[in-house]
Amino acid sequence: MMKPLLRAAFLQFSLLLTGALIAQSDSTVVVLEQENVFEEEQTSHGEEGKFNPGEMIMGHVGDEHGWHLFGHTSLPLPVILYNSERGLSVFSSAQFDHGHKTHAGYMLHEGKVVATDAADGTDAHHATVNEPLTAATIDLSITKNVLALMFSAVLMLVIFLSVAKAYARRGTGAPSGLQSFIEPIILFVRDDVAKPNIGPKYERFMPFLLTVFFFILINNLMGLVPFFPGGANVTGSLAVTFTLAVFTFILTLINGNRHYWGHIVAMPGVPWPVLIILTPVEILGVFLRPAVLMIRLFANISAGHIIVLSFFALIFIFGEINAGLGMGVSVFTLVFTVFMSMLELLVAFIQAFVFTFLSAMYLGAAVEEPHHH
Repeated sequence: MMKPLLRAAFLQFSLLLTGALIAQSDSTVVVLEQENVFEEEQTSHGEEGKFNPGEMIMGHVGDEHGWHLFGHTSLPLPVILYNSERGLSVFSSAQFDHGHKTHAGYMLHEGKVVATDAADGTDAHHATVNEPLTAATIDLSITKNVLALMFSAVLMLVIFLSVAKAYARRGTGAPSGLQSFIEPIILFVRDDVAKPNIGPKYERFMPFLLTVFFFILINNLMGLVPFFPGGANVTGSLAVTFTLAVFTFILTLINGNRHYWGHIVAMPGVPWPVLIILTPVEILGVFLRPAVLMIRLFANISAGHIIVLSFFALIFIFGEINAGLGMGVSVFTLVFTVFMSMLELLVAFIQAFVFTFLSAMYLGAAVEEPHHH
């Protein structure tokens, strides 16, 4: 058991590094200005003086260039940009002043880092976007999700390496400490996920399955923690779930044997007129399976956060109508939030299991040998 743990510890470097690089690019799509709850409320009121629940919800669910800690305090993160004309630009996201100022020829516009010709310190709301420079800019910034990925990588290394060392010291002796907590989970993945779905060749895939299971589980649980270093919506980021699904897809393609591809391209015993319809469907299924993995994890994790934030938004919506009504709704919101938190805790484990289980099924189908009667 020690070898799969060690391999899993080093396998996660490539997985998490790729995920981090792609996840940061997701910030150019969904990243919003780093504002705390009160600032978001003021911005959401806007010129019309009305609260915008959609902006508040997406501001918490999406990625961002800063990490809100408490009150009016936020942790600024590095902004790393490269442009062929302007070269490399590295500075703190605090220079953007929560999206209100320009800096080094860049600004936050509709949640994205864009190029501008305005002077440093110009009001970003009155600056214009330089579209050609923006399109040619590569964003390698350390966003909230990327920092959370790094933290989870360190946490997984600590867990895997410490448990592996414990096995090396104790051998087959009774587990203790962290080992006694992790071992049942490892045995669960091995005996109830890998073996039944993959068969005799399960050992070669154990490092990947362990890495995926613990990565999803840890980030799901950290997403439920409301304070630093928790609160990041890593597994609710489409870029991260896409990366995980791509790893499953690549492993399935690489390990697919003749029997697997034979059933996809030309299923034995099926008349050729039927194959004209069946073969394209089977080939499409090869790509749809990882897509289902990606969307399932993304949708389930994001949905829970959005539901909770929607009920928080009701406090402000009804509060604008009547202050007493807003207080009454807050009591209901508190009770429902506790219920949803317990439900999300269960979903955190279920989604880690489902993703790992389905990955094992796809891998098992790829390496399955033909049955001779």
